[in-house]
Amino acid sequence: MPQSAEKVKDHIALFQEPEYKDLLAAKKEAFECRHPDEVVAAQLEYSKGWEYREKNFAREHAVINPHKACQPLGAVFAATGFAETMPYVHGSQGCAAYFRSHFARHFKESSVCVSDSMTEDAAVFGGMTNIVEGLQNCYTLYKPKMIAMSTTCMAEVIGDDLQAFIAAAKEKESIPADFPVPFAHTPSFVGSHVVGYDNMIKGILQYFWDRDNGALTATKGTRINVIPGFDGYAVANNREIKRMLDTMGVDYTMISDVSEVWDTPTDGTYRMYDGGTSLDDTRAALNAKATVALQQFCSEKTLELCASKGQDVVALNHPLGIGGTDAFLMEVSKLTGKAIPEALEKERGRLVDAIADSQAWLHGKRFAVFGDPDFVLAMTGFLLELGGEPAHVLCTNGSAEWEAKAKALLASSPFGAGGQVYRGKDLWHMRSLLFTEPTDFIIGSSYGKYLEKDTGIPLIRLGFPIFDRHHHHRFPTFGYAGALRILVEILDRVFEVADASSDISYDLTR
Repeated sequence: MPQSAEKVKDHIALFQEPEYKDLLAAKKEAFECRHPDEVVAAQLEYSKGWEYREKNFAREHAVINPHKACQPLGAVFAATGFAETMPYVHGSQGCAAYFRSHFARHFKESSVCVSDSMTEDAAVFGGMTNIVEGLQNCYTLYKPKMIAMSTTCMAEVIGDDLQAFIAAAKEKESIPADFPVPFAHTPSFVGSHVVGYDNMIKGILQYFWDRDNGALTATKGTRINVIPGFDGYAVANNREIKRMLDTMGVDYTMISDVSEVWDTPTDGTYRMYDGGTSLDDTRAALNAKATVALQQFCSEKTLELCASKGQDVVALNHPLGIGGTDAFLMEVSKLTGKAIPEALEKERGRLVDAIADSQAWLHGKRFAVFGDPDFVLAMTGFLLELGGEPAHVLCTNGSAEWEAKAKALLASSPFGAGGQVYRGKDLWHMRSLLFTEPTDFIIGSSYGKYLEKDTGIPLIRLGFPIFDRHHHHRFPTFGYAGALRILVEILDRVFEVADASSDISYDLTR
């Protein structure tokens, strides 16, 4: 029956109605496939074998479902973490809409970002007019304390000079002469979102620090900066990191803190800007003793800047699991002279106890892991701690340095002996791996659900983005508490599979 106000159907039920089934069948006949079903089935079966895998891995130019996003997405993420800051995209409106929708779908929160809507005329004549007018509109309408600008493909292809264009906007009094407009060139066609994050963080710090270089002190004290990195769980993870640092009594500045921005309460008040690292703290971060990057591959250029200002720099790879969290806390203790308190030692002990309780269910389980560079390294390390076997470790945006670290990590444990590392490969490569060398589970973002449906291998959703589940980002993955949460997610999936696949052992107690 047709949709009506008396009986509203969700899309799952609605598309089972005859008229929609007929519509989809006609569409398939007209546009999608003109080959007989048996030919399609035979080709599908062929794509699951070793011969096809070899052809799949031989491709050099075609990319099919890469697990990465473009640089400006990361730049918008980074800019969002500063107080009363409007991320500004010098490019098309469609690009900005993609970034906003991507974050809104993951965090289930509105995500602010403006664009100066470059079109064909800007591609021919340059985008200076767009910037002059766009900055004036943004400043007047949204009243930010800072506008952080990044670029997209079009602006980079034509070679727009952001520094000159922003200066022209100030000369034309579109915005006040002293209004902060840090920027980063973030071409979408190279790098990935983690590179864009790094470029934007560096751009913002450099903007303030170069202007305040006269305030650079010889004595650094004990205050440290912490750069969380691009992280789909940043809402909870930033809070967890701050909780641990507060427990230690550490004096710190969280650089780009999105924990409030993407977790605003519903109480009748709309908050366009909420939380974030204050601009005063961003300026003062110049005189920190050290900067600790929680994700090395999100912060490489920024750490170079910090080192050039006389700061000690530490690059970690996601403080996840026992080893990852231990490394973070010990580095902080070393830098600040603060002891690791008993409360955190007890948290560690509880995690070890939980792992020991469940180790029999995890020992020898084979996993395929994909995601961003630091996440994949940390997740692989945690699986090794659990007695799991990371068989396929894949990172589309991994560098040669990442590959070397991943291989060394696998070699450090007997559980990593059979594992293979795949740098620069996409999820279609992963599909071939899973058909030819199946694992027990897949760990990765929501994009892994298509691998699960195709191969029948259960997916454990971790990473970014998580579109098809709600509120995962509200619970930490960093620290001992985060590792316990991940342990429970893995175990729940193990037990679900055990219950669903066995008629003999359907036990009440696991």
